[in-house]
Amino acid sequence: MGAVCCRPQPIDFDGEVNLFHFMLLRCVGKGAFGKVRVVQHKQTRDLYALKYINKTKCVKMKAVPNVIQERRLLEEIDHPYVVNLRYAFQDDENCFFVLDLMLGGDLRFHLERLGSMPEDTVRFYMAQLSSALAFLHEMGIMHRDLKPDNILLDERGNAHLTDFNIAVHFGERKLTGVAGSMAYMAPEILMKRGYTYCIDWWSLGVCAYELIFGRRPFRGRSNSDLTYSISRDPLKWPDDADKKCTRNGMLVLKGLLERDPSKRFGCKPNGEGFQEMRRHPWFQPIDWDTLDSKEQTPPFTPDAKKANFDASHELEELLLEDNPLKAKARKANQDNLSAEMRQMEEQFTSYDFRKMQRRSYYPHNQHLISTATATSSGFQSSRPGTPANDLRVENSGLRVEGDSPAMMSAICMW
Repeated sequence: MGAVCCRPQPIDFDGEVNLFHFMLLRCVGKGAFGKVRVVQHKQTRDLYALKYINKTKCVKMKAVPNVIQERRLLEEIDHPYVVNLRYAFQDDENCFFVLDLMLGGDLRFHLERLGSMPEDTVRFYMAQLSSALAFLHEMGIMHRDLKPDNILLDERGNAHLTDFNIAVHFGERKLTGVAGSMAYMAPEILMKRGYTYCIDWWSLGVCAYELIFGRRPFRGRSNSDLTYSISRDPLKWPDDADKKCTRNGMLVLKGLLERDPSKRFGCKPNGEGFQEMRRHPWFQPIDWDTLDSKEQTPPFTPDAKKANFDASHELEELLLEDNPLKAKARKANQDNLSAEMRQMEEQFTSYDFRKMQRRSYYPHNQHLISTATATSSGFQSSRPGTPANDLRVENSGLRVEGDSPAMMSAICMW
């Protein structure tokens, strides 16, 4: 009799996507109010990264607008070098993002182990990421938090941009809100002069400089010192710079780290900045015609025999989790929800990339039509955040001064 009463219910794969459709595998990362796990779709057997956000914690941290905004932005993004959204859904406790899986780890993970990276490798990443940025900017989206922690490698070594938690649409009017990770912020953000998509090209320059030389171009012991350095200090090169980077490479870095956005490399309007980058002599080894089809062999291949993430997350899940994740049927009565819970219930809508056309919730992008991209393998970043001087400010207005590791873990959610 016991076997009969405990027989699992059949899964309706033709119905709306839910957690019953997935097999839960290892935990590979965590944030302030959610975690990241590897999952496998029970019908297709495809592997994905599942990012799940606890609704109660999300409300307490006043992050509901960010979660909904990220959900909506991700629906309209579909690019080979972005960690794309494949499914979205919710249950009574969590909101779920099912994303392309990245098995190669994030660039912060690899940078800490290697110290620096060869110029050829960084050039390849920059080509892929510049393709992703050009696509986003054409869609009227700026990322606002480009840093090594948010660049993930697939199992072959291709670089992908992730974490759209503070990404926003932009128009003709400049934004003034301080947002991002301070060490990678463009000077126009810190000086509160108003900014637009050009800030992403500055952040790409900081990342490239850090990857090649193993240190960031502008540093400070405090937030005020770092602000001064980013805003005023001349760009300096390490003593052994000529051994790690060619003259053309330095010219690209110098162009990206130009304080005047109108002169910054990559920032010419109507996509001309990206075309100028493609024509630069430093990028001559890149075959741009086949780049987005991933036909080229990446210069660095992550070690598939090792876990390219912090394995302590899985141990913590096994030993310390008092409410482990499992699929649960939804409660029928949803009448007593708070305003914030009701907002998530209504606006964090389901998405299934196999059944639905991508669309934009932003008025200027209503014409959006999906373009299919191949699903990549890999996982979301397991790193808690950028090292010292990582100030991250969310759209909700939350601001943190200093570089307390506890604070950084709380604010640097994904």
